[in-house]
Amino acid sequence: MAVQINPSILSADFSRLAEEAEAVAGADWLHVDVMDNHFVPNLTLGVPIVESLSRATDTPLDCHLMIEDPDRWAPQYVEAGAGSVTFHAEAAAAPVRLAREIRSKGARASMALKPATPIEPYEDLLPELDMLLVMTVEPGFGGQAFLDIMLPKIRRTRELISKHGLELWLQVDGGVSEATIERCAEAGADVFVAGSAVYGAGDPAAAVRGLREKATAATASAAWACAH
Repeated sequence: MAVQINPSILSADFSRLAEEAEAVAGADWLHVDVMDNHFVPNLTLGVPIVESLSRATDTPLDCHLMIEDPDRWAPQYVEAGAGSVTFHAEAAAAPVRLAREIRSKGARASMALKPATPIEPYEDLLPELDMLLVMTVEPGFGGQAFLDIMLPKIRRTRELISKHGLELWLQVDGGVSEATIERCAEAGADVFVAGSAVYGAGDPAAAVRGLREKATAATASAAWACAH
């Protein structure tokens, strides 16, 4: 599938989110980080902001829930207008049931793994998902340095996706920039969340194009992509 670039509004100006969404109009999704100050040590926006943002932009919303008890709260984000909802494997009590509920409400279901969480125990769950997110930093704060030690995990995840013949998107989030995105694409990622690399640039739309070009070129020569 084609490379997708998802700017993270965690790095945007929260006082003018509608304008910040428009500034990256060429992006595939807007990545919305939801944090509850319990699952991660930070507090960000919630359902009301997602509702407002969904009305203010035509770009679909990709909500990443870094929260406790996603089984209870995740469906509300679909109802608020999210086109994709990601819950954490470490927080979900019943991930299969939750993924099916998200899908039944009309959104894409995604599961995220923190850096220390291996993919292998979740292999049998992959057919229940539309996307798997491999965190390439510890979740909770933007602007962190990319963890190269996550590249083998991205490769293993891609191998499992291929093994089962799934049309599953593989997302990476954390420290993604023009300096790191090619390594992620070569390892097997095809959906890229970028915050400061986009909103910290003078021209966010140009930053999105630059990231897309680098990821697309790296994917074209990647062993995993050539095998399809």
